Amino acid sequence: MALSERINQTETEKGREKDDLKNIDEPLQSKLAFELVKIDERSRKVSEKRERKKVERYAYLFAAIASSVGITSMAAGAVYYRFVWQVQGGEVPFTEMFGTFSLAVGATIGMEAWARWAHRALWHSSLWSMHESHHRPREGPFELNDVFAIINAVPAISLLSYGFFNKGFVPGLCFGAGLGITVFGMAYMFVHDGLVHRRFPVGPIADVPYLQRVAAAHQLHHADKFNGVPYGLFLGPKEVEMVGGVEELHKLVKARAKTAEHPTESAKTL
Repeated sequence: MALSERINQTETEKGREKDDLKNIDEPLQSKLAFELVKIDERSRKVSEKRERKKVERYAYLFAAIASSVGITSMAAGAVYYRFVWQVQGGEVPFTEMFGTFSLAVGATIGMEAWARWAHRALWHSSLWSMHESHHRPREGPFELNDVFAIINAVPAISLLSYGFFNKGFVPGLCFGAGLGITVFGMAYMFVHDGLVHRRFPVGPIADVPYLQRVAAAHQLHHADKFNGVPYGLFLGPKEVEMVGGVEELHKLVKARAKTAEHPTESAKTL
């Protein structure tokens, strides 16, 4: 075969190889372009979700601060003026004051028992249609379950109002009970909504060792590893210990500590 023919044959074969590569590259390029579009779409959705969560946190934070300042101011003012009113005339009603103080402490502690019972017997039973929103991914700064906070505020406000506008031992007891419910409600909001579910920042509260155990115990409730236990909040760690979940509790405390140190590593919404 002549040299010129061999050269022509070689060039023809090279041309065929280029065409074959081109034909192979076209579907690969199309697939690559499609994957890039999907990646861009996912990045856009993640960015939008992050911004939406940020707005939701600020919205709930504003609501939490506004309600905290408002309720605390009213409660403190009510306590001050009621005791000023009591000592007018020179006689100090020690019995009434002691009753008010005792009921305030008792109601604060008793509300944990009430919350535990209501959580198990009502919220996870006949009122599940409302409470279920708390066990699903939240859309927006609020959830239907938040209505329970308003429901619990009704007796607290009623007791405080009756005790504030009336003198006597019984009104004093009512005032103390309303004050105790209010104190528990404030503590519950900061620990449950702020610390556990991170709906707003709680500052140094997150560094308290026992409250870290409380937060981990409540996460076990959402994980449903021990048939829903614990149903209480502040005594949740004790409930977990009673069902043999100490090891799981310790693991979760450590996991939450790591998440707190590197929050970007956790994409889970509590």
